[in-house]
Amino acid sequence: MSLIGKLEKKVFNLSLSDPKAWDRSLWNFLGSQSISGENVTEETALTYSAFWNGVNLISGTVSTLPLHLMQKTGKSKQIASQKSSYRVMHSQWNPYVTSEVGRSVMMAHILTWGNGYAEKVRNGYGEIIELWPIPPNKIISMEMLENELVYGIRVGNETKYLSREKILHIPGLGFDGFQGYSVVAMARKSIGLGMAMETFGSRYFGEGIHPTGIVTHPGQLADENLRAALKESYAGLGQSHRLMLLEEGMKFDKTSIQPEDSQFLESRQHHISDIARWLNIPPHKLKDLTKSSFNNIESEQLSYYGDCILLWLVRLEQNYNMQLLSPREQKEGFYYKHSVEGILRADAKSRSEFYKNAIMSTWMTPNEARALEDMNPSNNPLADELFIMANMIPLSKFEDYLAKNQGKQPGQPSASIEDHNKRAKLFQIVKGE
Repeated sequence: MSLIGKLEKKVFNLSLSDPKAWDRSLWNFLGSQSISGENVTEETALTYSAFWNGVNLISGTVSTLPLHLMQKTGKSKQIASQKSSYRVMHSQWNPYVTSEVGRSVMMAHILTWGNGYAEKVRNGYGEIIELWPIPPNKIISMEMLENELVYGIRVGNETKYLSREKILHIPGLGFDGFQGYSVVAMARKSIGLGMAMETFGSRYFGEGIHPTGIVTHPGQLADENLRAALKESYAGLGQSHRLMLLEEGMKFDKTSIQPEDSQFLESRQHHISDIARWLNIPPHKLKDLTKSSFNNIESEQLSYYGDCILLWLVRLEQNYNMQLLSPREQKEGFYYKHSVEGILRADAKSRSEFYKNAIMSTWMTPNEARALEDMNPSNNPLADELFIMANMIPLSKFEDYLAKNQGKQPGQPSASIEDHNKRAKLFQIVKGE
């Protein structure tokens, strides 16, 4: 019997007569309710704006970077666009899911559940032709059996078993290298506190923008209609700021703490930084600009790319190489690489400076710069040449320098029209004319 067949004989369901089925401690090891009283799960945590913003930002940044399948042959490297696995990771995971959406979903799963899963579909040559996302809550087991890693997946009322050969699994930070910790479970107290503060604010305004308190009656309140009338007349946002009239000698004593006394707004502001620490991103990326200025925003932006995004890119690339490429493909020099130049896509000025410095520093040709901008190459052969900056010379020696390079004797007037035409021609090359 095959390994999968043996696993299918194992019973994972608990009958209602089994005491374990009623033991709540076995349902969720860490539990879902935080100390603040909020129910914090991977789904409800995303209702907290700061956490949603962080997860959406990181997954969006990673998924929108172009991902190429490269092949290294000797010293040369080129994009292997002819491979089916290139199309899957660059353009389309399957007939219904684009690559950007698929990679974004997987990254969001890693940032919440701590693990991202997808089912791999291969053709007869062993190449990846499709990927199908698997929600992490559908993975009920992961076991190493007979030197093979096997995943148990809940599909309806059944459990299907797939080997590692058919599963793309990218773990986050974990304890054994196989599975990552649930980020929401680790940050449950912090996220729960933020959610509790939002709930408090909603209820405070919903119940009325006046302080709550105790209404005391000198005797026993026999008329229940009076109690109902008091609640209907003064409770709720629409009843705020109304003049409160108390009957039968009732008195109103304030008991609640004002939001400004409990530093409600300051606490909410501080909690944004707390979520930023859990996700390893600068607070300004979560729209907290209290500590940001024109002087430090650029360095914080570099910190976001270097301390957060780069770490995820390396982890993703290494797992793609190991799990999506066959040993033969790896020997032939194939590997996945994110194009980090995509970060500059929304900044035309930075892209222009980047290309200018690259061409002037002799490591990029004008046609290579045009290719990154999805422009057709220039037909001028000089556009495929590397240019080098001339040495600095004194202005007084500039005429002699030009004369020497034009085959003239020093002191003779230079052909300024010729020089102008050369510069104009070079300018046309860069523009692609």
